[in-house]
Amino acid sequence: MQAPVQSKSNLDFMYLKPPSNYVAGLGRGATGFTTRSDIGPSRPVMDMPDRSAAPIGRYDENQNFDEFEGNDVGLFASAEYDEDDKEADAVWEAIDKRMDSRRKDRREARLKEEIEKYRASNPKITEQFADLKRKLHTVTVEEWDNLPEIGDYSMRNKKKRFESFVPVPDTLLEKARQEKEHVTALDPKSRGVGGTETPWAQTPVTDLTAVGEGRGTVLSLKLDRLSDSVSGQTVVDPKGYLTDLKSMKLTSDAEISDIKKARLLLKSVIQTNPKHPPGWIAAARLEEVAGKIKEARLLIEKGCEECPKNEDVWLEACRLANPDDAKAVMARGVKMIPTSVKLWLQAAKLEQDHVQKSRVLRKGLEHIASSVRLWKAVIELADEEQASILLYRAVESCPLQVEFWLALARLETYDTAKKVLNRARLYLPKESAIWITAAKLEEANGNITMVEKIIDRGIRALQREGVVINREAWMKEAEAAERAGSVVTCQAIIKHTVGVGVEEEDRKRTWVADAEECKKRGSVETARAIYAHAISVFLTKKSIWLKAAQLEKSHGTKDSLDALLRRAVTYVPQAEVLWLMGAKEKWIAGDVPAARAILQEAYAAIPNSEEIWLAAFKLEFENHEPERAKILLAKARERGGSERVWMKSAIAERELGNVAEEKRLLDEGLQRFPSFFKLWLMLGQLHERCGELEKAKEAYVSGHKNCPQCIPLWLSLAKLEEKMTGLSKARAILTMARKRNPHSPDLWLAAVRAELRHGNKKEADNLLAKALQECPNSGILWATQIEIAPRPQRKAKSSDALTKCDQDPHVTAAVAKLFWHDRKVDKARSWLNRAVTLAPDVGDFWALYYKFELQHGTEDLQKDVLKRCVAAEPKHGEKWQSISKAIENAHQPTEAILKKLVIALGKEEKAAGNKQV
Repeated sequence: MQAPVQSKSNLDFMYLKPPSNYVAGLGRGATGFTTRSDIGPSRPVMDMPDRSAAPIGRYDENQNFDEFEGNDVGLFASAEYDEDDKEADAVWEAIDKRMDSRRKDRREARLKEEIEKYRASNPKITEQFADLKRKLHTVTVEEWDNLPEIGDYSMRNKKKRFESFVPVPDTLLEKARQEKEHVTALDPKSRGVGGTETPWAQTPVTDLTAVGEGRGTVLSLKLDRLSDSVSGQTVVDPKGYLTDLKSMKLTSDAEISDIKKARLLLKSVIQTNPKHPPGWIAAARLEEVAGKIKEARLLIEKGCEECPKNEDVWLEACRLANPDDAKAVMARGVKMIPTSVKLWLQAAKLEQDHVQKSRVLRKGLEHIASSVRLWKAVIELADEEQASILLYRAVESCPLQVEFWLALARLETYDTAKKVLNRARLYLPKESAIWITAAKLEEANGNITMVEKIIDRGIRALQREGVVINREAWMKEAEAAERAGSVVTCQAIIKHTVGVGVEEEDRKRTWVADAEECKKRGSVETARAIYAHAISVFLTKKSIWLKAAQLEKSHGTKDSLDALLRRAVTYVPQAEVLWLMGAKEKWIAGDVPAARAILQEAYAAIPNSEEIWLAAFKLEFENHEPERAKILLAKARERGGSERVWMKSAIAERELGNVAEEKRLLDEGLQRFPSFFKLWLMLGQLHERCGELEKAKEAYVSGHKNCPQCIPLWLSLAKLEEKMTGLSKARAILTMARKRNPHSPDLWLAAVRAELRHGNKKEADNLLAKALQECPNSGILWATQIEIAPRPQRKAKSSDALTKCDQDPHVTAAVAKLFWHDRKVDKARSWLNRAVTLAPDVGDFWALYYKFELQHGTEDLQKDVLKRCVAAEPKHGEKWQSISKAIENAHQPTEAILKKLVIALGKEEKAAGNKQV
């Protein structure tokens, strides 16, 4: 028979020669891995292009083109790779890494931003419904029951399937009948063996329906156990069940996989090295984390058997054991390791009664008598009498523990405590706490003279033993002694240690800094002791006396301050400030004769002191002795007083109503001091009060000629011109003033307010914008910008103002007003408090704060603000000075001026409200 002829279309490619450079599967991407046998030796061989595979004249010279090296990629392929090439490659690689590191942060930030943007625009389904899933635990049982059942709406079930019906075969029916049939007779083979054997061939097919019914019956029985047989209601708490579901820890597949890996690893560890305690502990903790506490207990129990001498294993076993079994575990542990302090302490913790705890600890001390921790624990549980007995045994067992010696000395009587401390010094000759405790003991028993001796003797004894005296540590001990009430001990420590290790030229600066730090920490007695020692060394230093006086003024009594100032003026009689401080304290205390006597003594010590003359004048003038005050000023003028003397003389005459004498004194003063601007201001104001506006103008103009940079003169002249001729002339004067002083916020503010007074809101806004360009950091200009801005823009303006000058009190007060108007009481109070803290000398802020508390605060808060204002004694402020310097308010206390200013602010606010309406 002839073989079939193969058609030409079905060529046998397996026996044909493949084309040149052919790689099987390369076109469809089915390439495998490449081995060394495929690519040949490691030395590169220069391959020439196979031009035979390409048509003649069509060879592509760019087939080996490389983006970096061009067409010369193979030019040096056969060249030798030497050390120079290696070094060059390393340099270029370092450069590439450096450039990549410089762009790394920007690249990572851009990548992170792109990822976040993509995730925000393309959220996962789980992320979209995550918040709803978390809220499922809030669904009640009734809501679960009311949820409707959803049907199957998938397209697969909507398709109509082709259904075919065929008759059931008789064999299937017969088989089903046999399975349901109940056999009442035994098989003959079964009868042959007494009915105990079932032939394998006769075993009927299992009835799956009956099995399913049985399972259903068992399930119903289990559910019946959970139901109440009387009421028929379920005993399962639905809310508790949902709470349990909420508290269940959902373990992810990744965590389960990690736990399995860790379990295998730790199993290998404990099998290969069963005597390694950390392995058993880690394995038990892993099972605990996995929720298998029973397996964890079994593992740690095996660990205790394998490592009975390791206390960490026993402690872990105690932690994992049941509360009832923990004591038994610790009993086994201390039996195996009776010298373990940790096990005895843990065993004592397990006891509930103090007596049982003490019994366990004493049992431990029988095995470890030198354990400090056990002694401390058992002493803490004992009463005072038992503690004394235990401490005697403790110092015998642990004689090098200074805490036991000091505690025993505190519990004993004076004589016994001295003996105890003497014994302690024998055992611990290098311990400074023993000497300090001895000094405190002597002070507590009234032996004040012994305190300094003990400290001195102790320091010398410690130095003989080679102990380095640490100045900072001894100063801390002094502060501790002060807190304990041992002031004399504190002073003795400071006296003998404050100069240790301090260079002679640095003593004053160092001691003052130490005293200030102690004062900040509240250690007043320590600071007082440091100043006392510094004064004993530097008796003629005015600054130290002044610092000590300030400390006594703020934390001492009037008598102690007076005694200190008396000593100060004895050693430094030329210090004016000390004399004046003493006189002022006497004046404040109400003892005017004593203050007058101090000033007389000061004048005798410093006869040509103008400050003392002026202080004496103020004392007499404020106490309604104008004639004596005038005599003092006359004597001062005769002795060639300064411009301040002439100004005070004119003020005195003004308040007494002597206009002619006031004018004479001003004229004489201006002849002597033409460059003192306050005299020109007072002369102009005198003419204004008398109605002589032209003469007042001449006074201001003359003042400008002598004081061209004086801002108050320009403001007074502009205000006078506005009163006399109107806005135009005042505007011209303010413009001229700004040209000479372009960076003066007060001039810009005066121009803005002048425009606002005449209703030129637009012009005022333009001026204010120019003012902020010239003075961008002026707080008062920013505050004005906030106040005159429309209400919707005030928040933005306040934000800009805080950006430019957040520490300016005017801006702070303006922001507080915004919160006040918005009824944000707490924030307004906070910002007003910040304003008076930043500028306590400005009375306007105190008046605003007090007005706020009168409206929104309690009586205690109002009293607190009033008290703080009186203590601050404000002297400045535009509105404050307008009231305090009025003639009718002369000699008025700070409290009265504050209340008057509050009333004036209320009237001003009411007038502004009526104007807006």
